[in-house]
Amino acid sequence: MTSHTAIPSVLAATTAAASTADAARDSTAADRAAADPTGAAHDLPERMTAVVRTAWGTIDDVVGVKVGPTPTPGDGQVVLEVAAAGIERGSLHLVSGLPYLMRLMGYGIRRPTQPVLGSEVAGRVVALGPGVTRLSLGDRVFGVASGSFAEYAVADADELAHVPDDVASDAAALAAISGATALEAVEDHGRVRPGHHVLVLGASGGVGSAAVQLAKAAGATVTGVASTAKLDAVRALGADHVVDYTTQDPLDTDVRYDVILDIAGQHPTARLRRVLADDGTLVFVGGEGGQRITGGVGRGVRGMLLSPFVSHRLVMFIGSEDHELLARVATHLANGSLVPVVDRRIGLDDVPAAMHDLEAGRVTGKIAIVIDREI
Repeated sequence: MTSHTAIPSVLAATTAAASTADAARDSTAADRAAADPTGAAHDLPERMTAVVRTAWGTIDDVVGVKVGPTPTPGDGQVVLEVAAAGIERGSLHLVSGLPYLMRLMGYGIRRPTQPVLGSEVAGRVVALGPGVTRLSLGDRVFGVASGSFAEYAVADADELAHVPDDVASDAAALAAISGATALEAVEDHGRVRPGHHVLVLGASGGVGSAAVQLAKAAGATVTGVASTAKLDAVRALGADHVVDYTTQDPLDTDVRYDVILDIAGQHPTARLRRVLADDGTLVFVGGEGGQRITGGVGRGVRGMLLSPFVSHRLVMFIGSEDHELLARVATHLANGSLVPVVDRRIGLDDVPAAMHDLEAGRVTGKIAIVIDREI
């Protein structure tokens, strides 16, 4: 049996090695910033390599690696020289264009408004748009960008935070959305406290693996639900109990949970409420499950409408993308209470195949895209 500390220990070692590589890669950006501390931009190439899709569809039909224009920053924006990016489940939705509700939220009705894929990012600031005062050229940051599966990406300065000195870029990138979402679910909406019993449905993915660690850090007893092949990984994250959903119904139990984090979106709300304590909290995390129109969002909305009339708190939230939340994530990264699980590291050319693996459930934690540059 894998020990409870096996994966964090291995990840700590690989994170340290990646941090050393980051320091070498980032030295060129830092040197350029020192040479031009007052400039609004370094000399950037006119063209870059990126993972794109220009239509909604399947991975095989619409996703490809192409050379296109390097972005420029608008008001309040910066351009990042990308060091790493994370492939999260939202990337799959941004290929298929499903649920349709997503298209109405600014992503494009007939075709994507942003052809370059990717949101989670870590990298160096290499260009400043008008009005940016909180960040400087050469800063090492992580957060949310528009089109992070690329050599360069544009991001709102308010959606970026500084990467702690001893944290690798790939770890920071993988925590930008998944870690932030888990933190909101555990601390802000789940209000997890010492002594709580917490059930994490979907404990082996990017958000779930972060939620297990953060709930343990909050002093909870955690039960993680995953498939057979991923149980040891969930145990190693610190879960006190694990349930193999392929052989056992995780809701067929006498345990009453103080908090349920429903990341997988596979169970009816009524069944989830049956295993909640009388004053327990059910948090709908993300939009997985459901149908093609609203996806899993419909379940969360219905739960919120029911919440005032029952003893349970039923909560759905839209994840924040502000630098204050990211600074809280950075604190957990720095103190080791959050160590993103890196399934593997790949280059841009390998992204389509990696997305297939994520879609098929063959990923534990997250896949990191690492941009290697000559120094």
